[in-house]
Amino acid sequence: MWSELTRSTRDAFEAVQDVKLEGDGSQRRPLYVSASEDPRRVRERLRKTLDPSAFKGIEIKVLSGAPEQITDHGLVFLPGRYVVPGGRFNEMYGWDSYFIAMGLLAVGRSGLAQSIADQQLYQVKHYGTVLNCNRTYCLTRSHPPFLARLVLAVFRETGNVEWLREALPHVERYHAYWTSMPQFIPGLGLSRYFALGDGPAPEALHGEVDALGRNHYERLKAWLRSHGDTDLFPPQICYDSTTDSLTLAAYKDDHTVRESGFDLTDRFGPCGMGIRDSAPVCLNTLLWKMEKDIAEIRRLLGASPQSIEHWEANAETRASIMHRRFWDEKSGMFFDWQLSRGKRRPYPFATIFWPLWAGWASAAQAARVVENLPQFETDHGLLTSTRRSGCQWDAPFMWAPLVLMAVEGLDRYGFNEAASRIASKFLATLSRDFERTHTLYEKYNAVTGSSELGEEIIFGYSTNEPGFGWTNAVVSILANHLKEKRH
Repeated sequence: MWSELTRSTRDAFEAVQDVKLEGDGSQRRPLYVSASEDPRRVRERLRKTLDPSAFKGIEIKVLSGAPEQITDHGLVFLPGRYVVPGGRFNEMYGWDSYFIAMGLLAVGRSGLAQSIADQQLYQVKHYGTVLNCNRTYCLTRSHPPFLARLVLAVFRETGNVEWLREALPHVERYHAYWTSMPQFIPGLGLSRYFALGDGPAPEALHGEVDALGRNHYERLKAWLRSHGDTDLFPPQICYDSTTDSLTLAAYKDDHTVRESGFDLTDRFGPCGMGIRDSAPVCLNTLLWKMEKDIAEIRRLLGASPQSIEHWEANAETRASIMHRRFWDEKSGMFFDWQLSRGKRRPYPFATIFWPLWAGWASAAQAARVVENLPQFETDHGLLTSTRRSGCQWDAPFMWAPLVLMAVEGLDRYGFNEAASRIASKFLATLSRDFERTHTLYEKYNAVTGSSELGEEIIFGYSTNEPGFGWTNAVVSILANHLKEKRH
């Protein structure tokens, strides 16, 4: 599927199409270029690579003003090749692209993997961050930060020192994005997801409509209307009963949970409501890893010992805070820190394996996490969470990247049998489903072992997308993993 999922300027006419916005009635196909880019150069390049009818069907616009003021949404220009997830996702996504690139490296496609890294570096340079996706409605959202991991992985395959040197300032700028306000939490020393967009997300209005014609926000509003306060979440923050409407905070949280990649889950509150009130295990683990990776990149480039020690010290400080805030000794799990209550939010989620994947968990903590494995492990792989919420990033669903990170985390701490067992279950499940459907999908039911989702998903979009970028990648990586273990 890699060739079918690959996009470049040669595919611009197809790439500008967005089925998630079909409901807006627009027939135009705008392609937006950064104000720091040369639109004439882009226009000339497209004119040379596209046939005349396709070129005429694209309207090149320059980004200006606030992104949230854009009403005629379109594709955001990227100069090189990248891989889209598949199905309704016909654009480049942030953390998807990391796993896709790792899968490409696993099968020897280092050129395409490096191009993916180049597109993310270009995004940081011209759009200020690695985007949720390269559509204008995502200019106010980033995605889980895997960029430093990706850059190092590509460098280890190519050995291109000059490329690594040119990448470093953009990686460090991306780190600064996540460690500046409003993402940075003063007084805590940790970061949070915090998207900058307001109001309804356009793709949710048009692309997440159920059989009754209700969009995601109408379904969420109905749920909040019928549920009272809980110990962990007061719905009035997101729902105004006097006007029967979602609040500005609700829409801000909705944008933010999409930025987190976990859209949607009840982990932070209903459908992610309350996410900005959380310092999450996942994000801060990735920032710790980024700090370690920047230190390693600087070491490879022969930087001064002082600059290397600076990044190592940042990571050490973050790890110390994470141990205090995230580790729950009673349960033997890592939980997100809820800011307003000043305590951990006890929601068992597959991110308990991320500190093992990154390497900042202690050996004793890793052993306790493994004791909790039966809560997540099924005959078919690994549950995303232990709770059913009607959201796709909760039970009973299983996602390839979370399985991969758990397997790699277990392996890192010496729980090799458990790692291989989960990898084998996951691959066997996908193999059986592939024999039936001839397709790899976005997600799977970890209880039934099927890509058929039934009516389990109530919120967000209820489809299961074929293709599928990161599933393809994880299958390749885990197959190699098991092959190496056998030898």
